[in-house]
Amino acid sequence: MVKSLLALLNTRQNSILSGAVILMVAVFGSKILGLVKDRFLVHNFDTSEAAIFFGAFRLPDLIFQLLIFGTLSVAFIPVFTDYINKKGEDEAFLFASNILNLSLLAFIILGTLAFIFAPALNSLLVPGFLGQQKLMTDELTRIILFGQLLLVIGSFFMGINQSFQRFIIPALAPLMYNLGIIFGIAVLAPYFGIAGAAYGVVIGSLLHMLIQFPLAKSLGFQYSFSLDFLNQGVREIFQLMSLRNLSLMVEQLNETVSIALASLISYSSVTLLTFSQHLYAAPIGLFGATIAQAALPVLSREKSRREDESFKITLLTTMHQILFLTLPAAAILIVLRIPVVRLVFGASQFSWEDTVLTGRTVAFLAAGLAAQSVILLLVRGFYAFKDVRIPVVVSIGTVTLNIFLSFLFVTYYKFDVWGLGMAYAITTNLSFFTLLYFLHKKVGGFNLHSLIDPFLKMFLAALIAAIALYIPIKALDQVVFDTTKTVNLIILTGIASFFGLSIYVVLVWLMRVKELETFLNLIKKISKMEFMFKSEEITKETGSV
Repeated sequence: MVKSLLALLNTRQNSILSGAVILMVAVFGSKILGLVKDRFLVHNFDTSEAAIFFGAFRLPDLIFQLLIFGTLSVAFIPVFTDYINKKGEDEAFLFASNILNLSLLAFIILGTLAFIFAPALNSLLVPGFLGQQKLMTDELTRIILFGQLLLVIGSFFMGINQSFQRFIIPALAPLMYNLGIIFGIAVLAPYFGIAGAAYGVVIGSLLHMLIQFPLAKSLGFQYSFSLDFLNQGVREIFQLMSLRNLSLMVEQLNETVSIALASLISYSSVTLLTFSQHLYAAPIGLFGATIAQAALPVLSREKSRREDESFKITLLTTMHQILFLTLPAAAILIVLRIPVVRLVFGASQFSWEDTVLTGRTVAFLAAGLAAQSVILLLVRGFYAFKDVRIPVVVSIGTVTLNIFLSFLFVTYYKFDVWGLGMAYAITTNLSFFTLLYFLHKKVGGFNLHSLIDPFLKMFLAALIAAIALYIPIKALDQVVFDTTKTVNLIILTGIASFFGLSIYVVLVWLMRVKELETFLNLIKKISKMEFMFKSEEITKETGSV
């Protein structure tokens, strides 16, 4: 039994969808735990106190995102895969040790500076925080910085494991990370107050690292204390990072401005914006990020082997698979925003006004949900070409527009926190169409009929499903169910969601959307547990471009 479980955890996923399903299951658990974490926060602390934790997270996360995320999540995998294919595993793992050591050295230097100058830096990041709230934010920032150092190592192991198309253990790592934070809130917070959540980040980061190390070691990784700045792979990583990090800097500036503006609206607006982003990010992480992440090794391999037609087929069908799942998810979030917010955050310290503002922000964000999910794939398509210039230029342009709109909506029009969601939705959709246009040019052109026709069918089906969702909500709310009770609210939300999704499935079936058949085939494989041991490249089943 134990051997079978270990074999399952170490199984290589050969198809994008089989790998993505593995990720989806674990990410679903992680996202649920993430929302449970938010519920624990708002149950134990009011929204102003919870804002201390979210405000403190901004500086450590900013350093991690700029320094590590661009290296290990995107640039590392294509270069590491090239090393394995062309120079063998020994050279690949030596290169990997170089990257780990350089990443740790850089994070320790920047982290030390952030630890020392946390008060001044937090005054820029959350200018609305004053007095005791500001002092607590600085204290929590210093605790979380140590946790992020451990997360650097865990993320490095994740990059190695995913390069070998092992997705199960890496997908479990974020789940362990959230469990650590929940432990901090539930067990440590009664003794340490909101600082208990920060200690939970350190525990979660440690679990994130420990769960992945055995798999990386079994794949052949052996640590080598090497700092070879002249290594060819390291130079290639730096070249990719130079533009990638410029893009990340712009994106993080966008996040930072949003938090800063939210802090100026009110203390609680930081919490409401963060909660809205967590709800919005759940389907993106579940469907968009997982499928895009599973696609990157395949896209990198096809590009490395100059399999241009296979590359276009993989990218196009993967994009449609993401849209197939995210369009109805967006419809559900827009229409059921209030019931969903009440179910997730409806604790004693979360008021009705907080619920309405969060729901409205979620609805605006959800208008860009499908676009943001596909952007994750399109960017990886460019990185498979080792082209970071176009995504960076597009990112700079759209983020600049988003910052302008955010300032306009909040400072001039005096919109509440939902104005930040509106600005983000506008610019996300613009970014999607711009990236798609440039990738279309770069690959030599997609077949426009194959590109547009499935999208229009799925969009129409999701739109009709959204309208259909509204009917049972209005018919059953208060008339049949007293939704002040949690059980009745769950039943109402479940019935409405099932009704809307049923309409969507029937419509895509009537319009002969091939993605429905693809996922039905995958469900059959899951029921037989075949996909875990003998995967097929399901994207090939959907036809050619």
